[in-house]
Amino acid sequence: MAEPQIRKQKRGKAQPTKSEAGPQKEQTVIQGKEQDGDWQKHTTLLSFILLAGGIAFAYLVPITQLYADIPKRDAVVSAFKHAWLAYERDAMGDDEYHPIAKKGSNLSHAGGIGYTVVDSIDTMLVMGLQEEYSRARDWVANKMSVDRDDKFSTFETTIRVIGGLLSAYHLSSEDPIYLEKAVDLADRILPAFDTPSGLPQTMVNLATGEGIANTEFPGLVTTAEVATLQLEFRYLSHLTGKEIYWQKVENVMRVIKAARLPHGLASIFMNVESGQYETSAIRLGARGDSFYEYLLKQYIQTNDSEFVYREMYDNAMDAIHKHIIQISGHSKMTYTAELIPERDPNGEVSWRLVPKQDHLACFFGGSLMLGATKAGATVKRVSVPPRADELSEFGKRDWQTGVDLVKTCLDTHDTTTGLSPEVVHFRIPSDGMEGNPMAPTDWYIKGAQAGAFPPYDARYMLRPETVESLFIAYRLTGDPRYREYGWKIFQSIEKHCRVETGGYATVVNVDEVPARLEDKMETFLMSETLKYLYLLFDDSSVLPLDKYVFNTEAHPLPIFKPMIATGFT
Repeated sequence: MAEPQIRKQKRGKAQPTKSEAGPQKEQTVIQGKEQDGDWQKHTTLLSFILLAGGIAFAYLVPITQLYADIPKRDAVVSAFKHAWLAYERDAMGDDEYHPIAKKGSNLSHAGGIGYTVVDSIDTMLVMGLQEEYSRARDWVANKMSVDRDDKFSTFETTIRVIGGLLSAYHLSSEDPIYLEKAVDLADRILPAFDTPSGLPQTMVNLATGEGIANTEFPGLVTTAEVATLQLEFRYLSHLTGKEIYWQKVENVMRVIKAARLPHGLASIFMNVESGQYETSAIRLGARGDSFYEYLLKQYIQTNDSEFVYREMYDNAMDAIHKHIIQISGHSKMTYTAELIPERDPNGEVSWRLVPKQDHLACFFGGSLMLGATKAGATVKRVSVPPRADELSEFGKRDWQTGVDLVKTCLDTHDTTTGLSPEVVHFRIPSDGMEGNPMAPTDWYIKGAQAGAFPPYDARYMLRPETVESLFIAYRLTGDPRYREYGWKIFQSIEKHCRVETGGYATVVNVDEVPARLEDKMETFLMSETLKYLYLLFDDSSVLPLDKYVFNTEAHPLPIFKPMIATGFT
């Protein structure tokens, strides 16, 4: 076992540990982490104010509007321009950007479809960057083509391109070019749904309109991917009056509900033929995350009118609290674990709980807080911050867990760079590290031997999930400390990810300074990370949470009253 490295030793007597995660042996660890005591005090205080003292607080100091922090907001705008102008200079129209090499690349040999351009347009509109927006719109109108004879991800193309086009359509006062492009693309994706179960194939040929099966996992589709197309296709149906878009994605949800497993959780794979879950991992990270996100957001999107999604969401949250939410032994950090299926010689399946959390799962803290004010509220409109009597018992549970998970994700930024790694593991009694003076107290990055190239888990890929939760938490509470945490993260991105000639790049190891960079600027930097940071510092009247729902790529779509009745219960 590699020796874990520790930067801080917590003072005082350690609390006794107890097994929260079940028996298993984690083998290789490096880079131990420690929780900051001040954040523990903040969590306790915040929870007390909102759920114990919140009644007096809300009555005495009602928050009706949160005002912009203009210098910080404008700093985020400058960062966006640093990223966008470099991409526009070196790779305009290409799907992806490599800022160190100053060149672009495409996701297909047949050519790109402008992932980065379309993913970024609504951010320009939100930020008021009219010159940059005008040039991007011109590219979409005159140069964008989706007639590519190659396979594209059904999921990524929907959330990034259709989502981006629909958001731009709304925010541009309904410029018809965006709706025209969205309809053309959606019509090319529809054949992917032509399967025995109705679950869409993983890939689709945009020129031939042919659904293409998953070659990495034959016969299977990813649960999160098939269940994260609904906001986009439903809104497109609302705009065009074409029910086919709505019917296709609603049928996916009907199939998923019918396939419900006894424990109420969703395995990360489903069988595209039968529409049943395949025995596979259960987690809130990769391949599972946005399934849970969109259960809540479908309920919100149609103005809380489709109770079936509220029911599915409530059931899923109960199951997550029962099986997935865990507490670390030393500092009592709340985190989400993974369930891994194991089959014995007799074919019986048991589930092993692994104390591993993806950075992707950090969306869940903010999502739970939002869900507490929507599905867990006893009134139509809750206060900012919520009063205790405005939340049901389930709402209070979800709120508290959400606050605690946001704090845990902030703790994972306690690295040399101030950036959070892609994956963290948490200590459990059976991990074999007891008695090791160099063992981490609570969490660590699982790594390679000293001198080896940093493991994948150690990287920061410009991901948005923590700042997404900070944005939601700030809008729901008005607590300025969420802005302070967001500003620290932004400063770390500026210091360690910024490429001086333009753009930002992935950090290979969050615990190494100076940071080594990988030459890739993910499209979600401009679509999500910088947009959520901008909104964190902007006035709360901009894209308010009672009028908009954000798709999983941070494209804001308006809440509407549906004209189509829900087709299943």
